[in-house]
Amino acid sequence: MAISISLTVNGAPVTTEVEPHILLVQFLRDQLRLTGTHIGCDTAQCGACTVHLNGRAIKSCNMLAVQADGADVTTIEGLAVNGELHPMQAAFRNCHGLQCGFCTPGMVMSATALVQTHPDATEADVRQHLDGNLCRCTGYHNIVKAVLEGAAGMKSGANATAKAIA
Repeated sequence: MAISISLTVNGAPVTTEVEPHILLVQFLRDQLRLTGTHIGCDTAQCGACTVHLNGRAIKSCNMLAVQADGADVTTIEGLAVNGELHPMQAAFRNCHGLQCGFCTPGMVMSATALVQTHPDATEADVRQHLDGNLCRCTGYHNIVKAVLEGAAGMKSGANATAKAIA
């Protein structure tokens, strides 16, 4: 039996029906075709499925879609504005904070949530906060560097395009 839900996803209202057992990550990927949110472990261990729910970073493989009824969800696709990368996205590109890219959306979403609540996060803060996001490629050095650069960009409100060119 399908259940009707209404929520806002990346600034757009969505009203649809979902099966009660569908996870939020499955809803985003399969029904809304927002495939930037990745399914990694299905056990809330890797962080590849991280999205923002009402401004807070959550692992969408650990939540049913019906639990998001009435919520505001932002995915990696919702960070860029008018085709311009969010400062954190631009920093990951500039600092080579990715290799295969599988973990990157979750890392970026976790990082932006950290900086929104702790704009002056230190390297130690970043490392501690990203503890729930796994990367098998980079060794984290450039990810941490990217988060700190992204934090500076978010704090200054810098134009991501200008930072990418610099």
